[in-house]
Amino acid sequence: MKRFFLIAAAALVAFAGCKQPTSEEVLAGFQSDIAALEDEYTASAQQIRDDATLDAAQRVEKMEALQDDILGRIIDTGRKLLDKYYADTLVAPAVLREVGDFMEEDELTALFAKLPESVKADKYIARMIESNTARQSTAVGNKFVDFTVDHVAGVDKKTGNPVYEKKSLSDFVGKGKVMLVDFWSPWCPPCKAEIPNIKAIWEKYHGDDFDVLSVAVWEESRKMDWHNTIDTAAFYGMKWLQLNNGHQEPAALYGIEGIPHMILFDKDGTILKRGDDLRGEKTAKAVAEVLGR
Repeated sequence: MKRFFLIAAAALVAFAGCKQPTSEEVLAGFQSDIAALEDEYTASAQQIRDDATLDAAQRVEKMEALQDDILGRIIDTGRKLLDKYYADTLVAPAVLREVGDFMEEDELTALFAKLPESVKADKYIARMIESNTARQSTAVGNKFVDFTVDHVAGVDKKTGNPVYEKKSLSDFVGKGKVMLVDFWSPWCPPCKAEIPNIKAIWEKYHGDDFDVLSVAVWEESRKMDWHNTIDTAAFYGMKWLQLNNGHQEPAALYGIEGIPHMILFDKDGTILKRGDDLRGEKTAKAVAEVLGR
């Protein structure tokens, strides 16, 4: 009998030791891990900035390597949790908020396919799924998806009211020219930072076989409207083709999560490059390669 109780007690201890953490505990652990990695990044970045032996180029290189390392470890941490807790209505949405934007589309598609409806019901997850589907349908190699906006073509001199004109992407794309389309907004500093690059490309290449179109989106998200778009475009010398008053639909159709976001279309409207492949110096290089000059 004594032996039986000893075995039973050992089993209870083992069971207690194997108790699964609650969703709240798992999420708290994840948040703690992320905070630790962010602290590590801050400390390491300061060491790089303080290292007098580094020149500017070396410092940039080390900072980029540090960012890639920390971000990679954050993604790996989230990926491991999602493998185990993808059906958890608390953990899965919270983890995806942290790492979802950095995961590859194919990986996200496979993950979304196995999510239970209870997790898909989360508003953030539902938006992620919709956006990922849009990006897949407008991925490189696919034809453009059309949209129409109430473009403000001018102002009525008597009333001061805007004069609207229905304009579609198909009025410009798929018409026999290579088109660089820039999705931007007048409140967006990174968008404005890209304008000199776009201007240089347009001035060098626009003509019978190439042009640039800027599409203003999300203006209302910062309580701005077509006035700001038109004024900002004029101030920055954006003399190329414009579509303003775009609001939500253009970005949603292309699964755009952040701006500026550029897409390079071939003469027949096929998507050649998009997103991170068209930022800074990479944009001019991509256009030159497509045009062969």
